Amino acid sequence: MAMALKKEELVIIGEYVQSHLKEWLPEQIYTPSEPVFPIELTERIIRVEEELKNQHELMKQGFDQIDRRIELLQINMDKRFEQVDKRFEQVDKRFEQVDKRFEQMQLNIDKRFEQVDKRFEQIDKRFEQVDKRFEEVNLSIKSLETKMFQFMIWSFGFTATVAGIVIAVIKFV
Repeated sequence: MAMALKKEELVIIGEYVQSHLKEWLPEQIYTPSEPVFPIELTERIIRVEEELKNQHELMKQGFDQIDRRIELLQINMDKRFEQVDKRFEQVDKRFEQVDKRFEQMQLNIDKRFEQVDKRFEQIDKRFEQVDKRFEEVNLSIKSLETKMFQFMIWSFGFTATVAGIVIAVIKFV
């Protein structure tokens, strides 16, 4: 049967083993301050470190090239945006010209409508003048009608008087 050891006993045993480990193992196997690596392993580690340095340099160069490409792309994009801005400015100028043309056309149309309005006013004045002339002619016709009516009455009275005198003369004669 195995005995169960307490933690305190295990700690004591561990300290004892560590203190005597140098005595029990040869020096080549146990050196706690410096680990011992075979020469091939050391050379291999050195080659790996050099390769890592080379990889680091290559990566750095690659990142530098990527940065340069990004800068060139940024410059090209900026130039293209400037060109687009210039085109938009040209389009804006064209729109302004079109707006000016529309304003001029509107002014011309307004002027022509004013001229048409003036012509209509002149025509209205002429119609008023024609109306006045018709009224004058109508008054003249009425006065002539009145004069003719009076003349007819006078002529009828004169004719009746002359006829009465002729009949009276014929009877007396």
